[in-house]
Amino acid sequence: QLQLVESGGGLVPPGGSLRLSCAASGFTSDRYVIGWFRQAPGKESERVSCKSMSTSVTYYADSVKGRFIMSGDNALNTVYLQMNSLKLEDTAVYYCASSTSGCDSFYRGSTYWGRGTQVTVSS
Repeated sequence: QLQLVESGGGLVPPGGSLRLSCAASGFTSDRYVIGWFRQAPGKESERVSCKSMSTSVTYYADSVKGRFIMSGDNALNTVYLQMNSLKLEDTAVYYCASSTSGCDSFYRGSTYWGRGTQVTVSS
């Protein structure tokens, strides 16, 4: 079974930057997509970014576009989320997740989730 482990969360002031990492193991296909999701208190889970493991196309939520950059190393099965110009509303638990379906049909496939890493933007 696919396993995902996030790291890199922490406390950062508004305007600051943070880099999250997701170490994945157990991939059996290069057709998986992988992305970052977040859930803030009192809010539903939001898809932050998503990309195919076999292409360079990356999708970003409007709320983070231009500020967050997703990258990865397929050889190491590691995905990163560089977060810049952080805002108070970016505070959330960030999850790395993968699906056997596409980015736009993420939940229609078999999904795998990490345990999450807390990002707190505090003034």
